[in-house]
Amino acid sequence: MPIICSVQKNGGGEKTVTFYKETNFKETPIGKIPEGWGIVKFGEVCKFKRGLSYRSNQITKDPTKIRFITINDFEKEGGLKRDAEKVYIKEGVYVDPDFFLTDEDVLIANTDMSRGFIIGAPILIKDIDDKLVYSMDLTKLIFNKSKIDGEFLFYYLTHETVRQKMKTFAQGTNVLHLNHRLVKNMRVPLPLLLEQKAIAHILSTVDEAIQKTDEIIAKTEKLKKGLMQELLTKGVGHKEFKDTEIGRIPKGWEVVKLMKITTKIKDIDHKMPNKVKEGIPFVSVKYMLKYPDYDFRIVYTDPDLEFISEKDYQYHKRRFDAEKGDIIYSRFGTIGHAKLIQTEERFIASYSIVLIKPKTIVYPLYLVYALNSEKVRLQAKIATKGATNRNLHLEDIKNLKLPLPPLEEQKKISEILSTVDKKLDVERNEKAKLERIKQGLMDLLLTGKIRVKVGSENAICSC
Repeated sequence: MPIICSVQKNGGGEKTVTFYKETNFKETPIGKIPEGWGIVKFGEVCKFKRGLSYRSNQITKDPTKIRFITINDFEKEGGLKRDAEKVYIKEGVYVDPDFFLTDEDVLIANTDMSRGFIIGAPILIKDIDDKLVYSMDLTKLIFNKSKIDGEFLFYYLTHETVRQKMKTFAQGTNVLHLNHRLVKNMRVPLPLLLEQKAIAHILSTVDEAIQKTDEIIAKTEKLKKGLMQELLTKGVGHKEFKDTEIGRIPKGWEVVKLMKITTKIKDIDHKMPNKVKEGIPFVSVKYMLKYPDYDFRIVYTDPDLEFISEKDYQYHKRRFDAEKGDIIYSRFGTIGHAKLIQTEERFIASYSIVLIKPKTIVYPLYLVYALNSEKVRLQAKIATKGATNRNLHLEDIKNLKLPLPPLEEQKKISEILSTVDKKLDVERNEKAKLERIKQGLMDLLLTGKIRVKVGSENAICSC
């Protein structure tokens, strides 16, 4: 039974794509693959060319005619990092033409100084405007474009099973190096070119939707940052201002220390509880940062949520008796992030997180936004202590200085900012949904479990 779906294309409009479930498989040394697919060694279809060897004095951050692609341009598991700091080859440095890149070139990472996240990860050169040269930390895959589609190759190399295999080909201790001999001997399944193009086009269509969502998120984050700066320093409709130790604020506002507008600022007992498979949720900073400022929640399916026993919960809740309307605040690792508790679920947070209970003179959501403002985070950053493990002491948190408007104005400011936060939440959920769709399609299309009907009016590659 064919599966019909619509795929949104650039410039508007939709295209109908027909999938069907593959039923004819053959056994191979790498498992079952569709009857019409072949198996090749990677080195049989791709030649490897290392990038340009260079000296640091040949590179600059000032724009020139030649951009230099390095390992710093890679996302951890593959793809071009959009916010990477660009570097260039200085004027007058000779570059062999063999090191220049063209559209549909595929690069893989040779080295990695982290934990192997980047080793073997690919990027695809696409829609280039500048002259690009790649560094010695990278390898260009040279392949016959009449037999292999560059975009398909890129997606194949980003597939989770292939990424895991590439990581096993890394050698070294502090600096990892990709063993090219092992990569060249890796067996890969290969559809015909027409099907490769169809698969790549479908996956790139989802990627384009993810990129558009990313752009919306970036614009909305910029809007929120500007609104926070405006509302937390100028308020709503004020014309008269005064100078204070934290800068200019409206005349009717106060400057207060956090301890003056709270009834409790506490962390858990320093005796860390043991983790168990099931029990009371135990929240880390990593888990905390995943959820919106205005709506911290407990999600039992989240892999970063841990659990402790009922006995340990009863012991720690004496100090950390979190309730709906309270605030949690990070003091280790990623410092100075506040979240409003909107759940009635019982939980305990790690020693890296502080519990804050606001007094009735402050609107809890306003306090969250004030704590997350640039000025207050800067105070927190200055107050941090420790040479390696930077941390914020309870006394320093208590002495953070914040602007305090009248309660009604606090509510107005919070309503404006939470509207933007809710928009961000919607877009982040949309991105997560698209990423799940993409992962599911990759698992099905790159293994041949579902096939794209090609050579007909419905084929995505017929355009």
